[in-house]
Amino acid sequence: MRTRGLIAVLLALTVTTVTGCAQSVDPIERLGKKAAQRVRPLSRGPGSPGSPAGPGRSGQEPLPPVVDHVPTHDKVVFLTYDDGAERDPRFVDLVRELRLPVSVFLTDSVVGPGYGHFARLRSVGATLENHTLDHAALRGLPYAGQRAEICGQQEKLHARFGLRPRLFRPPYGTYDTTTLRAAADCGITAVVLWRAAMGPAGLTYPHGAPGLRPGDIVALDPDESTGPSLRERTTALLRVLRERGLTVGKLEDHLEGLGGRIGAEKPPTRRRD
Repeated sequence: MRTRGLIAVLLALTVTTVTGCAQSVDPIERLGKKAAQRVRPLSRGPGSPGSPAGPGRSGQEPLPPVVDHVPTHDKVVFLTYDDGAERDPRFVDLVRELRLPVSVFLTDSVVGPGYGHFARLRSVGATLENHTLDHAALRGLPYAGQRAEICGQQEKLHARFGLRPRLFRPPYGTYDTTTLRAAADCGITAVVLWRAAMGPAGLTYPHGAPGLRPGDIVALDPDESTGPSLRERTTALLRVLRERGLTVGKLEDHLEGLGGRIGAEKPPTRRRD
């Protein structure tokens, strides 16, 4: 009975009302048919961003854009999680019950024997992305080392789940042009940073003006062993979103749908331990 009551409370916290209509956190239900039709596959026409024939390195894939915000008219933000050390089954329950389209960036050396947990998380709607093999700070490392970290995790995730992620988050948010080159050569189409972070004390804005706005990418600080759990931090963030008339969107769909509009402004390198 307590479990049913908690789920009911959480569901109430994540429902916003716009012009009198209840809104689900599920992006397709929330945006409606017209908004869903705006999500298009990434254009691959000649000369378009992301096209092998477009601007980039001669005969090779163009460098991926670096994003911490996605231009959109939809009142959504994007929830992202790093590393994979915190494996609370209650968080899986939260994602399943609320149908949260979260993106999880995994580091192989951190996940260790916990890949089964992330298989369950993926089965309830989470998307698994790349966060390197060993969580090394990449900026300044030679190309071979950076490529090994990124491509190595691509291979690990392919072996475990049969997928090759298109999104990559560099550890600590630090990167250089070599990182982008290695990421492109590993099949990455966007390097994802964050504009806001949710920690034990609430939301912080390391770069830019405070305040969430539609299209912001939010990182939930991982592994706070002495603070609120991942489920509790996510629930607290969902309360904030409800207060501000925002809901949760699926990052991968919005990045693909916006195609060439992403990456016009590259956010600064930032560090988050």
